[in-house]
Amino acid sequence: VVYEQEGVFIHSSCGKNDDQDNLIAGILRVIEKENEVVVDWRPLDETLDTSNILCAGKDSSSVVEWTQTPKEKCSRGADRPSSYEAEWDMVTTVSFKKKPHSNGDATTHANRESKWSFLFSLTDLKSIKQNKEGMGWSYLVFCLKDDVKLPALHFHHGDSKSLIKCLEKHVALNESPHDERVLLVKTQKSLSQSFENLFDEPSYGLLQKWKKDPYIVTMGKFSKVTNYIVGTLRSSDQSNQRRPPSEMADFFNDTIPGLKINQQEEPGFEVITRIDLGKQPEVSRREPVSAEEWAKNMDSEGRILDVDYIKRLIFKGGLCHTLRKEAWKFLLGYFPWNSTKEERANLQKRKTDEYFRMKLQWKSVSEEQEKRNSRLRDYRSLIEKDVNRTDRTNKFYEGEDNPGLILLHDILMTYCMYDFDLGYVQGMSDLLSPVLYVMENEVDAFWCFVSYMDQMHQNFEEQMQGMKTQLIQLSHLLRLLDSGFCSYLESQDSGYLYFCFRWLLIRFKREFSFQDILRLWEVMWTELPCQNFHLLLCCAILESEKQQIMDKHYGFNEILKHINELSMKIDVEYILCKAEAISMQMMNCKELPQTVSEILGIENSLVTPDSDTGEDESGAELGCPTSLYQSISTPVIAANGTRDSAQQAAETQSLTPA
Repeated sequence: VVYEQEGVFIHSSCGKNDDQDNLIAGILRVIEKENEVVVDWRPLDETLDTSNILCAGKDSSSVVEWTQTPKEKCSRGADRPSSYEAEWDMVTTVSFKKKPHSNGDATTHANRESKWSFLFSLTDLKSIKQNKEGMGWSYLVFCLKDDVKLPALHFHHGDSKSLIKCLEKHVALNESPHDERVLLVKTQKSLSQSFENLFDEPSYGLLQKWKKDPYIVTMGKFSKVTNYIVGTLRSSDQSNQRRPPSEMADFFNDTIPGLKINQQEEPGFEVITRIDLGKQPEVSRREPVSAEEWAKNMDSEGRILDVDYIKRLIFKGGLCHTLRKEAWKFLLGYFPWNSTKEERANLQKRKTDEYFRMKLQWKSVSEEQEKRNSRLRDYRSLIEKDVNRTDRTNKFYEGEDNPGLILLHDILMTYCMYDFDLGYVQGMSDLLSPVLYVMENEVDAFWCFVSYMDQMHQNFEEQMQGMKTQLIQLSHLLRLLDSGFCSYLESQDSGYLYFCFRWLLIRFKREFSFQDILRLWEVMWTELPCQNFHLLLCCAILESEKQQIMDKHYGFNEILKHINELSMKIDVEYILCKAEAISMQMMNCKELPQTVSEILGIENSLVTPDSDTGEDESGAELGCPTSLYQSISTPVIAANGTRDSAQQAAETQSLTPA
């Protein structure tokens, strides 16, 4: 606790009703936690500790809990998805309501006051309005991001200035040019102090935080900073402004044990130099798979007739949105490709029962039990915090009392019961959000998420084995693709590709728009045209930005800033074309290194020496029938980002299974 002040009041009725108390006396604190600084206000006679109160998010200024209200249970019953079993209504009909704190013998008056308790993180603070009242005391109004205003705090005993001074140690406050009463939070105090503002400590602390929890630093901090790190990963000694790349590599090797990138002298390292990959072929994409095409590839009992064929169609064009709810279940492995419609219905029924049994496990944990279960308590706290800030601009999750948020929370809590050892790690809500959006069903979304997490599990494990492996593999691929660019990155202390950490951790979720992520993920889930296609997507993005980075002589700071600012600006269709072209380029390489062959899952016997990549050869290279490439209907997008009018005019052949 770095600040504490009693005699801070909320005027609950603002004098509008004489039958109610106008003043609620409380205590205001500023609390430094491990990863954030929070402002906490509560009534003086409330004895609950901070951990029992949810942070005030962008869409709610009061304390809420996940709970059930009988009235809403009845009103929402008619809208309950048909897949839910009736006996689970008690569990599924949940909604937001004010948290009626009970403190044993506490009076109704105390309970009425408790609803005003709030806390928020300084990272969510937008501005502070300060004013003087006629009686002489001052009051402050905190405005959070998205213009959510918290109740005014009245300092009857004065001393509001000391609170402002305390907050200024953690955030930069500037007077608004439009209203002298308003203090605005600056996102960056100065270059030298940017880390101190974000991490509440000298910039050296970033190294320690990154080493302790790279997930939180990457997800929560890197995305909020632009021009930074200048004094963080380099010596403060003016005579030694740059650390050598080997020392930088040593630091990241300490952070992620076993991470050895660009260390050619290591025994067993396959040096990749001067290999001619040939010209990158032109690649085009087709329209998304239609419902008619999907239905044509299914027999009377609902079996997929030609799995490889339908995967190739999805890889080349993705899916129309109406198909995603069904097709994603196959792509993620929830539904077996060879199953009948009846078998899938029976599977869903079994999985529904299994899901709600696990959900009931955490739903039935009492408050007393949870007090003795720190891991469950921590999981719940982190989930509640992340859910309140996941894709809130998407209509499916926006606004207060949104049922989508409740389902996000419940699925993630149930996953903790499914895999208690892993539990919840920041970033997992980003993976679930698009899946729930497509499924629109709690049970189906959970089991698809489970399948996705089976693929992504190592990314979130404590030892970070998955992240370590992917960074090393990406380094191999990029060095083969452009050794000169790799050398340039190394010369700028950037050879360990730290800026790709978020891309890999949550599969580009925060780099593309929401709709583009749906397309990108379904293409990757086909597992075509090779293993680790997502690494080739990284290569495609980096190769697209190489010219600007090198021509403008970007250094460590500028590279990080530039890559960070690519978020939401990348053309998904262009990058998919480019990544596919890179895969074909490598497959056609006459001297593909064994290491790269293993990363991409290419058998040496299948690596063709012929680098001619016409349409027929392209199809053969990917194991695709020639007709697939001849049947692209308009419009198609070439790897150079332009539409090919000649291909638009090409005749469209019927797409029927072989």
